[in-house]
Amino acid sequence: MVGSLGLCMVFTIFALAYASPKNLPILSFDEGYTQLFGDSNLMLHRDGKGVHISLDERTGAGFVSQDLYLHGFFSASIKLPSDYTAGVVVAFYMSNGDIFEKNHDELDFEFLGNIRGKEWRIQTNIYGNGSTGIGREERYGLWFDPSEDFHKYSILWTDDQIIFFVDNIPIREIKRSEEMGGDFPSKPMSLYATVWDGSTWATSGGRYKVNYKYAPYTAEFNDLILHGCAVDPLEQSTRCGEGDADHNSLSEIGLISSERNRKMEEFRKKYMTYSYCYDRIRYPTPPVECVLDPHESERFRGLDGVRFGGHRQHRKRHHRSPSTTTTTL
Repeated sequence: MVGSLGLCMVFTIFALAYASPKNLPILSFDEGYTQLFGDSNLMLHRDGKGVHISLDERTGAGFVSQDLYLHGFFSASIKLPSDYTAGVVVAFYMSNGDIFEKNHDELDFEFLGNIRGKEWRIQTNIYGNGSTGIGREERYGLWFDPSEDFHKYSILWTDDQIIFFVDNIPIREIKRSEEMGGDFPSKPMSLYATVWDGSTWATSGGRYKVNYKYAPYTAEFNDLILHGCAVDPLEQSTRCGEGDADHNSLSEIGLISSERNRKMEEFRKKYMTYSYCYDRIRYPTPPVECVLDPHESERFRGLDGVRFGGHRQHRKRHHRSPSTTTTTL
């Protein structure tokens, strides 16, 4: 839900106060990425530093980093399609499902379209070691319209912490714990961006489908950051050069001060609309890592049974296509 002007100003000032790390390199598409699928539905802009991916009746589109990374800071400025977008899913995520098919790891930003007059929703999720039987989804509204302008979405992943950011504001933190065990992502992953048809589940549990008379649905990506150590997937060795991420630099990015933590809690209180920890239909006994808050339990009462599913058929298309020709404008 888009908040008031005053609330927008509060979050904007906070974002400026906690700007993302400076001087991180922005790579052109050819320097860091390759097309995943979609043929001419992927187009390059701004001398290759901007990427547009589109969904139409023929296909969606996507791209993937050329390297795998073990930990890092990964970011993009994204502008989502506007107008009627029901059933449309735009994903910005990390995965190693093309290498570890039965025990893959994953970190997700998924943007779920909506009917005209209703806002996009954001979904975050994590999987570790093939733990797809336990979805750890959370959903949120936003204090802005993500189809009007570019906004920054970032993932920080270290060996003991995961943080999702929107416009440099932390919205979710996952700390490694004994309770999670192998469910905490721990193997090298690639960065992906895709747009595809999620009509079976994405909007009101599949009630509203993609309407292709409004196609193409185009998601625009700028300022792509890959700040991590590349990993050889076979030898498990890193190729870190000067300026690449190390544990100390990533820890600095993930430092959550008391004020920053207060702002994260404020965001979650105002904009979180679903948390797996409070879904009694899916989990009569909450997963072991969940710490339940009585006030949140009351707020989410009656919101059980959000529908998930269907997306794995598309997101298993992890076939890299370095020979695919991309169109540049």
